[in-house]
Amino acid sequence: QVQLVESGGGLVQPGGSLRLSCTVSGFTLDYYAIGWFRQAPGKEREGVSCASSSDGSTYYADSVKGRFTISTDSAKNTVYLQMNSLKPVGTAVYYCARLRRGLPNELCIHDSAMDYWGKGTLVTVSS
Repeated sequence: QVQLVESGGGLVQPGGSLRLSCTVSGFTLDYYAIGWFRQAPGKEREGVSCASSSDGSTYYADSVKGRFTISTDSAKNTVYLQMNSLKPVGTAVYYCARLRRGLPNELCIHDSAMDYWGKGTLVTVSS
């Protein structure tokens, strides 16, 4: 059974850092790209970052480049999203999702390309 479980969310002050984890089961990260998405209150879901273990490729939305870093630990079946210099606009529920097999990795920040999703973890950036 395919599962993705996010953790690591919480309350952080502007300028602070958080590390989110996405632990997967039922498949191996060696064959699937994993994306991070977020949905702020009243807004559409947007792709934030994604990574593929098969070729080491990573992708970032322009809004988080230079501040967020995605990484994969295949031995732990976990994908991390290190978020630094957080801004209040980063307040959202963060989700991880799996790219449908066979699709090119560059699609992995497009939510229509993902087939399984976690339930999300809330990140609140506020003073």
